[in-house]
Amino acid sequence: MFYSHVIDQALEAHIGKTGLPQAVLDRDLARAAAALDKIRRWRDDGTLPVLRLPAARDDLAALKPHADRFARFEHVVVMGSGGSSLSGKALLPLRDHGFGPAKGRPKVWFMDNVDPESFGELTSRLPLDRTGFLPISKSGGTPETLTALFTVIAALESKVGKAALADRILAVTEPVDNPLRRLATRLGCTILDHDPKIGGRYSALSVVGMLPAMIAGIDAAAIREGAASVLDPVLAAKEANDLAPAVGAALAVGLARERGINITVLMPYVDRLETFAFWYRQIWAESLGKDGKGTTPIRALGTVDQHSQVQLYLGGPRDKLFTVLIQDTAGQGTRLDPAALGGDKALDYLANQTMGDLLLAEADATVATMAKNGRPVRVIRIKTLDEKVMGALMMHYMLETMFAGELWGVDAFDQPAVEEAKVLTRQYLSQRRRS
Repeated sequence: MFYSHVIDQALEAHIGKTGLPQAVLDRDLARAAAALDKIRRWRDDGTLPVLRLPAARDDLAALKPHADRFARFEHVVVMGSGGSSLSGKALLPLRDHGFGPAKGRPKVWFMDNVDPESFGELTSRLPLDRTGFLPISKSGGTPETLTALFTVIAALESKVGKAALADRILAVTEPVDNPLRRLATRLGCTILDHDPKIGGRYSALSVVGMLPAMIAGIDAAAIREGAASVLDPVLAAKEANDLAPAVGAALAVGLARERGINITVLMPYVDRLETFAFWYRQIWAESLGKDGKGTTPIRALGTVDQHSQVQLYLGGPRDKLFTVLIQDTAGQGTRLDPAALGGDKALDYLANQTMGDLLLAEADATVATMAKNGRPVRVIRIKTLDEKVMGALMMHYMLETMFAGELWGVDAFDQPAVEEAKVLTRQYLSQRRRS
């Protein structure tokens, strides 16, 4: 295991009546055991190809020439919505902390909205002749992605000419006739197949996440190795009691049912996991928010949100489960010289400490304070953040979501409400065009 998972401070025995009774947790873990056979079946019969990806390597070898080709650009722009963007965006900080790409790699941008101001800046500021574009849409009909691509094509064609478009655009979509595939075919672009059985929010380990990651210089095989470290014990288990994803699901569902905890907050004390928290927010919300069930996922960031959210968390409604994700940063950073503190006694606590010491102390203090105030909190700890750890965390939350879907009795793989809004969007645009 590349992480530890402790839920003690979310249980009634530790924090009182706002915590989950052990008997309820045990009951739901017994119910979760029934999902183990389903997960094995989903993997074996191909119902969920995402469960086969941690062991796969051939597809990564096939992606390498495409990743190498796009790595030669100065910039690469990924255009997608939801999981088509969030998957790669969550992985990118493994190489780009926000201050620029790894040496010899392009700057990877994610354009996942259709704000015309943002796209105006994109097309006016980036050197389009040295930029590659990756439109990603599973269905091939995502209006945001198509509109973004048409906008880029117009600007790109005026800069490099129509004949050069094929070398600068690589599309990812299902292997069926659809608008994106037809457009890419007309332009002569390379098209990579998006597995139709892998939903966007579960696609981080597929071409959707792996291609941008490989372009950025991230070790995709190591990500999958980390994912396998979480999946393999689940596939081999007969009981769910010792499986962290099942325990996390039983905790969330039990607290929602027994204690009215309808909000779940993920609060990493790691800057590089800020976009991971957005990825988590989608997979949990879109998978489980059905039939009046589910809990609302909130992303926070330590220590930033100690100064903007923790007052509400501790003094507001008791309706939240907190997951604090902590990296062992002890001793990291420059050690503060006591002489540099100028003899100020108020700063004695900082003497000979590092920034990493401060970050770790604040994370632990937040957990202790939440528990002391009767707020259910679980802790996920990691020693470092690399590809294997990131793969493990992603697989943990994919499986936790699947277990929670089974416990709530909802389909964790569809999104009927989202589809309804998409239909209405097309109707509004059609009406506007006619008027």
